[in-house]
Amino acid sequence: MTIQLEQYQSGHYQKGYEYRYFLPSTINDEWVWQTPQINLLLEKAAVKLGELNSFARLVPNIDLFIQLHVTKEAVVSSRIEGTQTNIQEAVLPESEILPEHRNDWREVQNYTQALNQAIDHLQTLPLSSRLLRQTHGILLQNVRGEHKSPGEFRASQNWIGGHSLADAVFIPPHHQHVDELMSDLEQFLHNRDIHVPALIRVAIAHCQFETIHPFLDGNGRIGRLLITLFLVSEGILEKPLLYLSSYFEKDKGLYYDNLMRVREKNDMLQWLKYFLVGIEQTANMAVGALSRIIHLKAKLEQNLQASFGRRTASAQRLLNALYMQPAIRIEEVQKICDLSYKAANELVAQMREHGILHEITGQSRNRVFIFADYLAVFSD
Repeated sequence: MTIQLEQYQSGHYQKGYEYRYFLPSTINDEWVWQTPQINLLLEKAAVKLGELNSFARLVPNIDLFIQLHVTKEAVVSSRIEGTQTNIQEAVLPESEILPEHRNDWREVQNYTQALNQAIDHLQTLPLSSRLLRQTHGILLQNVRGEHKSPGEFRASQNWIGGHSLADAVFIPPHHQHVDELMSDLEQFLHNRDIHVPALIRVAIAHCQFETIHPFLDGNGRIGRLLITLFLVSEGILEKPLLYLSSYFEKDKGLYYDNLMRVREKNDMLQWLKYFLVGIEQTANMAVGALSRIIHLKAKLEQNLQASFGRRTASAQRLLNALYMQPAIRIEEVQKICDLSYKAANELVAQMREHGILHEITGQSRNRVFIFADYLAVFSD
């Protein structure tokens, strides 16, 4: 059977015990549409993704800069769920985080670890329910939600909005349907017998995932992660440099409204428009960030060559490390550059003089230095 986008029926409500839950229609089928605007938006989004891939190929040592893209995604995606950690806090050691902020900080660290491991696992595992469950297990390790079945699909009813099933804004399908719905979603992502463009496929899949809400907690973060994992697994994104969380967070109300329009008004068309515009805009922003990084890198390397004399090689080694770890202590500089404590201290002092590093603790011992200009590229 073929699903005509403009006539799509998103699902129906079924009666549970003293509540009604939404049972979405399955999505693993051929999708067609008659609205020309979808084709135009799809083309624009694909062109921008192509530009991002091409630009990334031109960046020397591109892998140096991926970690901060991942960290920013962890910060923003977690912030949508209510955490308050910012990008500077996210790169600091836990000892430098105020006690009242440490739970939020740990959630961001878990997300970073979950995303990095999921991308690594794509080399040996397909994007699947198994991979998503593994990633979910890391996400909820020793943080808020750790008692909500980490790494397992839910075995009880959940809800979105409100304080109980009685006043919920939306009630996802009963848990007895979760396995079959997630199996359908997984098959849709990998079905080679249908001719649905990858960006349309992942847009529909993200919407469906959020409607199924297969976990007791962490659905939003895993659902947003699903987008990047799919694009990387399909080779559409050569490096994990594009994340839609910033676009969704810019107007969270619009994001949630567009998801609800699919469920309440069968309006998948509006969701696809919104999603494709997001891909185009986010890819454009990612190109801009890489451009600023290249400019900063060239300026700093010129500075090192002109001003650091016999310390140039050590300064270059430290600079490369700072792209991946932009908050650092003297002891870490020692290890990275294989220097004595005194020589490492002098190198950091010189980098401070040139405005490359800034000390943020105000202490005489256990000082922490940050690569502020680089962090600024990833700040809101």
